[in-house]
Amino acid sequence: MGKPIVAIVGRPNVGKSTLFNKLAGKRISIVQDTPGVTRDRVYAEAEWLRYNFTIIDTGGIEPESEDIIVSQMRRQAQIAIETADVIIFIVDGKEGLTGADKEVAQMLRKSKKPIVLVVNKVDSLKEENNAFEFYNLGIGDPITISASQGLGLGDMLDKVVEHFGDIDDEAVDDEIIRIAFMGKPNVGKSSLINRLLGEERVIVSDVPGTTRDAVDSYLETELGKFILIDTAGLRRKSKVKEEIERYSVVRTLAAIEKADVCILMIDVEEGVTEQDEKIVGYAHEMNKAIMVIVNKWDLVEKDDKTMDKYKKELEMKLKFLNYASYLFISAKTGQRVHKVLEMAKECYDNYCRRISTGILNEVINKAVLMKEPPVVGVKRLKIYYVTQVGIKPPTFVFFVNDYKALHFSYERYLENQLRSSFDFKGTGIKLQFRERNEKND
Repeated sequence: MGKPIVAIVGRPNVGKSTLFNKLAGKRISIVQDTPGVTRDRVYAEAEWLRYNFTIIDTGGIEPESEDIIVSQMRRQAQIAIETADVIIFIVDGKEGLTGADKEVAQMLRKSKKPIVLVVNKVDSLKEENNAFEFYNLGIGDPITISASQGLGLGDMLDKVVEHFGDIDDEAVDDEIIRIAFMGKPNVGKSSLINRLLGEERVIVSDVPGTTRDAVDSYLETELGKFILIDTAGLRRKSKVKEEIERYSVVRTLAAIEKADVCILMIDVEEGVTEQDEKIVGYAHEMNKAIMVIVNKWDLVEKDDKTMDKYKKELEMKLKFLNYASYLFISAKTGQRVHKVLEMAKECYDNYCRRISTGILNEVINKAVLMKEPPVVGVKRLKIYYVTQVGIKPPTFVFFVNDYKALHFSYERYLENQLRSSFDFKGTGIKLQFRERNEKND
């Protein structure tokens, strides 16, 4: 399973984004040289007390009227309930309790999800008493904070991570490979899943957006046990296009976070859209195992060079995914569908690959001899040793003299060396750099 997901819900102007940015801190990094990963700041990675988790800002449009605020908040709450493991419900200590707060509190209470009630804009001790009226919401003890000044955030996060224990207790079968199918409506996600399942389980129709949200299906074959997650395309016609788009992104993000292998499906005639790049960009940032499936290949006039040519064009478009596996299929005729799980399993095995410390250091020492790190500022990076600290994704820690001396092009060089020495095809890998003999070791 992926990291726990924490969603922030609240009315406009109560400080959701301020809190989100504070928690995300410096973690919202602009990824260098990664085309197509636009920074929608919908999610960020955060860390507290050795827990890593993903925060999702359910934010959205700032509406004009009270009715719209209430309906928009309902939708925010709904999405948080569907996708999050813990919900932060943020209210305004200066403005006090409103009707919209009460409505949302009622929805959240019914959901039985863990909720942390946070009263924001309590900038001094004098204002602590403003929190009392929020006990009326019946969601437990309110925690007072000032997001803009960073006050009380520690207490709030303590409360949030307390709930993670309950999530971890759920029996998670490690044998099961979770695959998320991503892509625009009507690229054939449901048809492919139905083929794999051998039954009409997911509603398929020609109306874009007919998949009702993320649908999970269990499948067991000689290759192993799989959960297939069909993420929704955009759904519900609405005047507020942008808002709906955001919700579909949040849903897909949650599915990616919980998946091991993410499959981007592309319609051969439409090619890669901006939305595809963005969504697969999220999976890339989370270092997931990634496959790209080109569907409707039966519709293409081809000779023996067509596939190579098409694949090269795709690779140019998705340059940042130079490790992804590609497969050309037709969900309709069944062409090459038998290869889907086979390839997903290969990507998954690489996502779980472990390399022994001895061999790892040999490869990196050799890489440094072939090309030494450039001088950054006045210092040259020195790598003392490297060790693998985790899988899903394979995660490597490099112990160095000064990580400020690391140039991003050299980091990429090290990653390429690891990839050319070991089989990490189809999976992201993660490199971390720590200073040795420093307090933070």
